[in-house]
Amino acid sequence: MTKKRERLEVIRDILKSVREGRRIKPTRLLYSSNLSPQMFKDYVDELLGKQFIEVEQDKKEKKFFKITIKGNDFLEQYKVIESFVQNFGL
Repeated sequence: MTKKRERLEVIRDILKSVREGRRIKPTRLLYSSNLSPQMFKDYVDELLGKQFIEVEQDKKEKKFFKITIKGNDFLEQYKVIESFVQNFGL
């Protein structure tokens, strides 16, 4: 049985997917996040509200998510915390 992801792990996974894709369509992000549509919407709304990601539209008015500087900063700090926890075997 697989371990349930914690809230911060889900946020990290979503932000990493957006960063890796540079610009990622909502459907692609939903699939990569491995969440139900409602859970996905809740997380995306939170990340948009906290300005970790933003929505862009192309000329054809298709929506894309893009990571912000604040989102990148979160990922960098998360790496530091992960390293700290691993170094102390927690």
